[in-house]
Amino acid sequence: MDLTVGPNHFFWDAATVRGFYQGLAAAPVSRVVLGEVVCSKRLPFWQDEIAPASEVLLAAGKDVAITSLALVTLKRERKATAALAEIGLPVEVNDLTALHALPKGQPFWIGPLINVYNEGTLRWLASRGAVRVCLPPELPLESIAVLARVGGDLGVAVEVWGHGRLPLAISGRCYHARLHDHAKDSCQFVCGLDPDGRDVETLDGQKFLTVNGVQTLSQSTASMAYQIEALREAGVTALRMSPQSAGFAEICTAYADRIAGKLTAAELAANLTARVPGGRLSDGFVRGPSGAHWSGAHLPGAASEGIHHGL
Repeated sequence: MDLTVGPNHFFWDAATVRGFYQGLAAAPVSRVVLGEVVCSKRLPFWQDEIAPASEVLLAAGKDVAITSLALVTLKRERKATAALAEIGLPVEVNDLTALHALPKGQPFWIGPLINVYNEGTLRWLASRGAVRVCLPPELPLESIAVLARVGGDLGVAVEVWGHGRLPLAISGRCYHARLHDHAKDSCQFVCGLDPDGRDVETLDGQKFLTVNGVQTLSQSTASMAYQIEALREAGVTALRMSPQSAGFAEICTAYADRIAGKLTAAELAANLTARVPGGRLSDGFVRGPSGAHWSGAHLPGAASEGIHHGL
């Protein structure tokens, strides 16, 4: 089992993006997905960083792919999606419209925003050329084990969401623009004010979800700290690490140490709680009564983590 860094879901300036991927070159990750997955309006601000980032990462021995958008609706988005195959990197498909842009027989990856819930879907994607699939994060361990076994038979590497706020939905509306009284078409990119998303609270003040432009995320950070042995036994080949704005390379190192047996689950969880936005962890979709459940809730100082009703 190793680590894959997924595409950044948030809007950062070009200098921050540049520093982030330079830092990943020395991190213990095997592969990195570049590109814009959430909002096509963001891409022009940092698209010139993609080629230099890929060069740095490839020189460091990482596998590099480029993501499609999660929601393709506009003509310019269809055009950008069609151009992905010309970049020279494997394409990670996060909207199935991207399949039409790929030459027949060209291998590709499947990202977690594609609903791979059963063996039939996995077999169909493999027949189209999928060589790596990151499963959607809401699957329980039993389903993960079935799909990992089928993936192994098909020669398809199967990943699961290992760390990061969970991507729950993409909308045609921009929450950040609405919050700041802007129209979506003149949003002024106010999502950049919240580099890890903006928390949403219930009417009684309980943290519930996170919004990121047109995207809805979980408020807690999903972590497989307590599930690594079970996932390895199930046949999972990699954990998907989703970027955050601070300390991400160090987080990847901590997960690599956990996989190698150098850290216990409790040690990794303590490390993460101090680093993740909002300080809340969860793993309930994999093994728990609800998505917000946290296997480490019984630990001293973490009791409150398992009783929130939000995600």
